[in-house]
Amino acid sequence: MWNERGRRRSRGLANRSTGFTLPEMLMVIVVLGVGLAGVLIAFSTVGRGSADPVLQKQMLSIAEEMMEEIQLRPYVSVANAAPSGCARNTFNDIQDYNGYQTTNKICAIDGTAIPALSSYSVAVGMQPTTVSGVSMMMISVTVRQAGQSLTLFGYRSNYAS
Repeated sequence: MWNERGRRRSRGLANRSTGFTLPEMLMVIVVLGVGLAGVLIAFSTVGRGSADPVLQKQMLSIAEEMMEEIQLRPYVSVANAAPSGCARNTFNDIQDYNGYQTTNKICAIDGTAIPALSSYSVAVGMQPTTVSGVSMMMISVTVRQAGQSLTLFGYRSNYAS
């Protein structure tokens, strides 16, 4: 509707503008950006930390497997053939494992490298000790990967004699 001067007549609410102004839109973008950045930082922190437990669990599995293999061998030294590479199939007593180590590979007992574990290393050490008057061998198995390490200790006595 027009008035006599050729101007539009206001009709109460019809004259008010609707929608967002440029400053309001900029403020919404800033607030949403800050909120989204906070959420993404939280997700990246969780994601970064979630890989560590997987590596720790894998290292523990490797160390437990090696410890069990060693503890199932006889205590008394028995002559055997020298192993080739990282094979352990000729090891026939726990002393054979003393000083065993691999670098950037984990091998099956026959010496076959396991490709999925190519970034891990393992080292085994033995030290005679006495616990409550009983002579034992303290076994340490250390697994390393990407600057992290895990050491598992176990004991083996000569319970067969």
